[in-house]
Amino acid sequence: GVDLQVCTSKNPTCCTKKMEERYQIAAKQDIQQVLQTSSATLKFLISRNAAAFQETFEMLIRLAENYTSTLFCNAYRNMAAEATVHVQEFFTDVGLFLFGTDVSPEEFVNRFFDTLFPVVYNHVINPGPTDISLEYAECLRAARGDIRPFGNIPKKAIGQMGRSLLPSRTFLQALNLGIEVINTTDHLHFSRDCSRALLRMQYCPHCQGLTLSKPCMGYCLNIIRGCLADVAEVDLHWRGYIQSLEELSGALSGAHGIEHVLLNFHSLVHDALVQAQINGPELSEQVNKICGPPVRKPKQSPGCSFDQNKDNQGLKMFSRDSEQTFANRRKEFISHLRLYRAFYGGLADQLCGNELAAADGLPCWNGEDVVRSYTHCVVGSGIKAQSENPEVKVKGTDPVIIQIIDKLKHVIQV
Repeated sequence: GVDLQVCTSKNPTCCTKKMEERYQIAAKQDIQQVLQTSSATLKFLISRNAAAFQETFEMLIRLAENYTSTLFCNAYRNMAAEATVHVQEFFTDVGLFLFGTDVSPEEFVNRFFDTLFPVVYNHVINPGPTDISLEYAECLRAARGDIRPFGNIPKKAIGQMGRSLLPSRTFLQALNLGIEVINTTDHLHFSRDCSRALLRMQYCPHCQGLTLSKPCMGYCLNIIRGCLADVAEVDLHWRGYIQSLEELSGALSGAHGIEHVLLNFHSLVHDALVQAQINGPELSEQVNKICGPPVRKPKQSPGCSFDQNKDNQGLKMFSRDSEQTFANRRKEFISHLRLYRAFYGGLADQLCGNELAAADGLPCWNGEDVVRSYTHCVVGSGIKAQSENPEVKVKGTDPVIIQIIDKLKHVIQV
């Protein structure tokens, strides 16, 4: 073939233009494959743990909901059916917040105590032979903030929920971003110049019948560092990301830890109910001032609709010592993740060293011929270093990489 674009040579060649084009596609696929293989264990580490932590949080929410519903069934049986509905709504909100929906803990804690107040008034503060009307219940709900039947407990609950749920939510979001970063760098768009350099390095020797020769180490580094110049820019932010995750993981344990706060929520509710009971007479007076005397309707059949045995099998395994296993799992995950701190900084070296280049001292391909060693200068990693690259011209940063760096910066800030 006289019309070759890249694999031109002084020696006779056994390639045609069509073969060259097919080699071009193969060279790109090869490098994609090598990239994906090199990040596979890191990606698996993060995605497996993201799934495990999410499952743990879901289990905690179910357990906390069980404890709270059981409190009503055991101690306040006559209002358990009504209260359980509000308990379920509350823990649904907890889940939504934890897994990334924009509801604020202040909002859903207040909503829970607002909806609980009419039930408590009806059954504990001012019980009667009949139920209060819906309009009257609505008035009580609206007045709960002013009457403060549960004292400072709602405020305490807001503080605890905010402090414990936010770090856990951020932790999950950060893990999902980690997976997104790897997916982005696994599926890079290579420039025309880089693609041609890859072709020259991997398949042009075939055109001269040199099917066993491998590229020289320095030659390989120049090409892969040129092609991955954008990715090397992720390095600094990736290190910062892992460090921030490490710090955040430390903040997830102890008294503000999500396990502690969720699994003790039922005792806060218990305190709130006791407080409303003790201050019953004063509360009745305040209610009469704001909402008038109670307007009643025929009583609904009460009872305990909550099935205590339904979930208990799975939840028994998830006992109080789960806190320790959860903390240990996080520590173990972070210590594994730390091994990948320099992943993006050393990626080109890893690819050439493990997969692509010839071992030191062996004859190798330099882009034109098989030689004893590569003689051009070898450039460093990153965009700036590429101005001196003899093998690949690098123009500016890929917008997709800029975007993923911005996301890393943002999550580090959060």
